[in-house]
Amino acid sequence: QVQLEESGGGSVQAGGSLRLSCLFSGLQFSDWTMAWFRQREGRERECVGVISRSGKDAELGDSVKGRFTISRDNARNTLYLQMNILKSEDSAVYYCAASPTLYALRRDTQAYDYWGQGTQVTVSS
Repeated sequence: QVQLEESGGGSVQAGGSLRLSCLFSGLQFSDWTMAWFRQREGRERECVGVISRSGKDAELGDSVKGRFTISRDNARNTLYLQMNILKSEDSAVYYCAASPTLYALRRDTQAYDYWGQGTQVTVSS
């Protein structure tokens, strides 16, 4: 059984930065493709970024490219999301998720077996 625990959310002014962390426990972290999703009020959950098991490959959503970075530290069992130049439209609950997918960097929620409880990010303009 996998447990995921996000941290690092909070309130920030537009243009500011936050770094989210997700601590993975229960199984071997490096066996799992990891992703960050977010859900804005009244909208469906969307993939912000996904990273391969080794961390060598990653993809970010178009709305955050150039501003966000997804990374992982397999020695620390931790996934990160560095968020810079935050905008009000980035306000959402952010979730980390784990997928057993071997190669593909999938962005659909169905590919992910485990989810964290979410952490709120609020960006004020």
